[in-house]
Amino acid sequence: MTTSALTAPPPPPRDRFLRARVKLFGQLLGNIIRRLEGDEVYNAIETLRKGFISLRQQESAQKRTRLMRLINELSPQTLETVIRAFSIYFSLVNLAEEDFLYQERRRQVNQGGPLWLGSFDQAMRELKADGVEADRLHELLSQCRYMPVFTAHPTEARRRTVMEAQRRIFIAAESLNKPKLSQLERAEISRQLETQIQVLWRTNEVRVSKPKVLDEIKYGLFYYEESLFAAVPLAYRLLEKAIRRNYGVDDQGRSAIPVPSLLRFGSWIGGDRDGNPHVTPEVTAMACRLAMKQVLGEYLRRVHDLRFVLTHSSLMCTPSQEFLDSLDEDASLGRVVFKAGINPMLTEPYRRKLYFIRHRLFETRETVRRRIEGEVAVLPAKAAYRDHHQLLRDLYLIRDSLISHGDGNIAGADLTDLIRLVETFGFHLHHLDVRQESSEHTAALDNILSVSGRCENYAELDEAARLDLLGELLKQRTLPELDRDGLSEHARNTLAVMDVMAQMRGEVGAEGMGTYVISMTHAASHVLEVLVLARFCGLLSGAQDDQPFCWVRVAPLFETIEDLQHVEQVLSSLLSHPAYATLLKAAGNTQEVMLGYSDSCKDGGILASVWNLYQAQKTIIAITETHGVGCRLFHGRGGTMGRGGGPTHEAILAQPPGTVQGQIKFTEQGEVLSYKYSNVETAVYELSVGATGLIKASRGLIGAGRKDDQTFMEIMTQLASSGEKTYRNLTDHTPGLLDYFYEATPVEEIGQLNIGSRPSHRRQADRSKSSIRAIPWVFSWAQSRHTLPAWYGIGAALRTWRGEDAARLAQLRAMYAQWPFFRALLSNCQMALSKADMGIAGEYAELCYDQEQATEIYRRIRAEFMRTVEEILLISEAPSILADNPTLALSLLRRNPYLDPLNHIQMRLLQGYRQAIASHQAQDNPWISPLLRSINAIAAGMRNTG
Repeated sequence: MTTSALTAPPPPPRDRFLRARVKLFGQLLGNIIRRLEGDEVYNAIETLRKGFISLRQQESAQKRTRLMRLINELSPQTLETVIRAFSIYFSLVNLAEEDFLYQERRRQVNQGGPLWLGSFDQAMRELKADGVEADRLHELLSQCRYMPVFTAHPTEARRRTVMEAQRRIFIAAESLNKPKLSQLERAEISRQLETQIQVLWRTNEVRVSKPKVLDEIKYGLFYYEESLFAAVPLAYRLLEKAIRRNYGVDDQGRSAIPVPSLLRFGSWIGGDRDGNPHVTPEVTAMACRLAMKQVLGEYLRRVHDLRFVLTHSSLMCTPSQEFLDSLDEDASLGRVVFKAGINPMLTEPYRRKLYFIRHRLFETRETVRRRIEGEVAVLPAKAAYRDHHQLLRDLYLIRDSLISHGDGNIAGADLTDLIRLVETFGFHLHHLDVRQESSEHTAALDNILSVSGRCENYAELDEAARLDLLGELLKQRTLPELDRDGLSEHARNTLAVMDVMAQMRGEVGAEGMGTYVISMTHAASHVLEVLVLARFCGLLSGAQDDQPFCWVRVAPLFETIEDLQHVEQVLSSLLSHPAYATLLKAAGNTQEVMLGYSDSCKDGGILASVWNLYQAQKTIIAITETHGVGCRLFHGRGGTMGRGGGPTHEAILAQPPGTVQGQIKFTEQGEVLSYKYSNVETAVYELSVGATGLIKASRGLIGAGRKDDQTFMEIMTQLASSGEKTYRNLTDHTPGLLDYFYEATPVEEIGQLNIGSRPSHRRQADRSKSSIRAIPWVFSWAQSRHTLPAWYGIGAALRTWRGEDAARLAQLRAMYAQWPFFRALLSNCQMALSKADMGIAGEYAELCYDQEQATEIYRRIRAEFMRTVEEILLISEAPSILADNPTLALSLLRRNPYLDPLNHIQMRLLQGYRQAIASHQAQDNPWISPLLRSINAIAAGMRNTG
């Protein structure tokens, strides 16, 4: 255990199939490289690959020296090709593993027994076994809303072109799973696979320029087209099947419990302007319109296909009167829809209706298209749909009419899939949240109040005075006219954001604009400021109006450890404010609160972060219940453990009892998006395990919840305090730690990688811990194989608390066995530890200028690493890290021999690049291109690193 925490577990059943697929992909890639790049490059790759595999098996100083000599002798151009080879290999391994897991799930389904943890079948079996009756389950499902929110964060470097190429490989490889393939058939599939892999090899996986926000918007929309439009109806079908299997059917063969629409999606892409000056009001409008255009296009495609399915003749069945009345209402469009020569389908009522639906959808989409192209376009009142509710009415009429004459089974197929999509996505596709930092609103309002003569020094007022003034502005029936020309540019831009929110609400529907998230919320006034700004733009009325309205939902975001500890003060003050309470009630009386995992972990370490978040959630729910307000928690999770990542199902179940009240939002960030949603098969799985986690965690809504053990809570409070102290001693109080971070990781070089539109630092010239954003903080430690933010402080806290007391060790083991929160914490920690390698981390430390200082810092990090591994193994009583997840352990072990050469190549590239910079050779620096590729490659190999 000197370098890596991982040891080889026994392979799980059928692992040989995965090994064979990985071997095939590797052989095909090798063939391509040898043919296209030549023997010299191929031989260098093979020497490094086999050499580092051998070193993993048995250390040899002589062999290691030879391998390092080879790396040092290769030119930057050759190193770049070597890096690409390993990077594409990782992409192929990822695809092979994804397909393998999908095939394993299919095998379980075909066997007819209980399915995997997190499946709809397993969840329904569990609820049924626990005595949840059908009516109670229906009550529970009706209150559930599962809402992943897509965000654009700089940890996902893959281009959409590359993702499309990978999807083609995934589909081609599926053909190999067919039983009883002949030798000729298998050879032909392998040939097709090699062709697709060659296309991937010839495609530049690194962007040649930094993406614009518009690129990120289109990147986010890609997942709907590529997988989610197919995955969402499939997920609902699986839920209905699980209910039928466990709760029976009604007299028409349908599931005994009607399945409500419980999936929703959100996005920050095009709305998150915190620290990103490129997200302008115009960009936000474009994001909404592009989303609407995309979802309308999907509806048009499906309606087009349905015309060839619902070919019922009125001579063979009798539609419902309500449906026939709707056809009469459509008659005024007949001449436009059925032009000369087009069959009006008078005896095929459903096809006729679908032609009218298609026409209205087309006119709606055309209006959106004209707006995207900069035209002033008004929605045709009769020829288009005003909103998705009108479309749903037409689809429901068709469905109910089919059921009325005995064709419910036909209604339950493609038509129901379309209905599920419209119920889920509306015309807006996803709720676009807007985010901005609190000080931006304070500055804008200070200028507005000063120019209007209402208050000369708003920014200098204390919190009580601010709340009084803001309350008056929110209560009064009218606000004074505002001369925007006299405002600062910053204030005008802030109001312009609100203007766009109001405009988009009218264009794409009330649900198109999601929540206004305020980062760095330190006081209740920060929330009221946004409402006052929104009021100037017509998004809410005066709280004292006869019928007050509020069309903007505001969510405070608590990010740092200090903010999390002040949740009670801020939220109590906010919900007690009379004007705010009135407007919140007008908006539905549900308060959304967002919790930031990334900054709290960067700030105080993983233990303090997760525990303060846990306690904050309990506090938030207690406060909202006291004030008679509903609550939806929004979790700002990232991909890696240091940013709240981990398996979704277990993460939801690990939330405090009673805090998941039927609704949950969480961010899906960076490379996690592509791992979860690039392929339909995996997207269905991810939606299922997330939704079942929500359903199980929300059982308190029907009186079937659990409670925390107070003894466990007290122990965790002590562990968190101890862990935070250890973490802060390293990151805040160790001389030279920031120098170590900047020199022993590629953090500054990551800033040059074209993977995100947002800067990596809040203040570019500031190398402090507070300036570096949480994402590059975590990402950089992962690149150098420290993975420090996800585990540092845990070992010391556990060792200090238990001492040599056997009774205390027994308590920790009980916590691990009985408390989902503690088990998830240590399980996620194991994943992070398994991706660390202290031997490689130590070699990165040799890049530091002050070697005496760096050596001491590295020794502290390595000692805590070893201590954490030992403590977790002791408490879990496991023989090795990830012993309870051999599939993941073997996956990581397969990757290590390929990550090793990449890490060593990256260190060589960092040396060359930094020497060139020091010699003022920034122009035409030959090291930068392969260095940036190495960052991509290591991220692909480690997965969920950002």
